[in-house]
Amino acid sequence: MELTVETLNNWMELFAQKVSANKAYLSELDTPIGDGDHGNNMARGMVAVTEALQTKHPTDLTASLKLIAMSLISKVGGAAGPLYGTAFLEMAKTSQQTTDLAELLQAAVLGIKKRGGAKLGDKTLVDVWEVVVAKFPELTSQQIEQAVLATKDLEAKKGRASYLGERSIGHLDPGAVSSGYLFEALLEAEGRI
Repeated sequence: MELTVETLNNWMELFAQKVSANKAYLSELDTPIGDGDHGNNMARGMVAVTEALQTKHPTDLTASLKLIAMSLISKVGGAAGPLYGTAFLEMAKTSQQTTDLAELLQAAVLGIKKRGGAKLGDKTLVDVWEVVVAKFPELTSQQIEQAVLATKDLEAKKGRASYLGERSIGHLDPGAVSSGYLFEALLEAEGRI
């Protein structure tokens, strides 16, 4: 499946809506194991993304992805900004060779892992990205939900939550939850749910 500028814009709009609607919940999830600001940070970032796309109107995919990346890196605090920003930056770089969505997402996963140093099982957004992207293009919303929920039983090995050790078990990873919204929004943008 090819990623078009139109689908990308639609995807970001839907993701922004989900983040806005769940801002308090995301920050609530972040409170026991992080800084308690993931929802506010992501909401601020997605407002910036939406405004940038609406004012600059990039017409090609690479420029659109780069604009999203820069908006996220500059506006989202904590680890989420650099990680989400890197994902879209890697997609922008790869989009110069291909517009195949599965390949773009694969590049994003590799970028996130390299940037954050996390791997599968570390209780980070990698636990959603790696599992979900591997299932493309046959991904379902149930698989997204399963990947998000699987972070609850993990012990955090990276990020602020890792300071808690075993006490991080029993909490959903906020970055994994917001990543779940990102992929749900993608399926909606593609008209699959």
